[in-house]
Amino acid sequence: MTDTKQFTERELDRIIEMAWEDRTPFEAILFQFGLPEKEVIKVMRANIKESSFKRWRKRVNSGVSKKHLNKRSAEITRFKCSRQRAISGNKISKR
Repeated sequence: MTDTKQFTERELDRIIEMAWEDRTPFEAILFQFGLPEKEVIKVMRANIKESSFKRWRKRVNSGVSKKHLNKRSAEITRFKCSRQRAISGNKISKR
């Protein structure tokens, strides 16, 4: 089990932001922060309001969200939108 205290406040904010984004898969969070989906769920449960957590889980499991790579189109090969600005401190290569 991963202890969220190992993350800085900035990293924790980024994990929550990535988890909240529908187009960012759990695999991107795993790649960047080493957190599997179960640990991301724990981070979200501990750091956002209960109502927000319930809404997020419902959306992630509804099929609207593309949080799981197997639900995404095979044509999507990137973690972020091509129009998204580069995020400083992001470990994913900026092209």
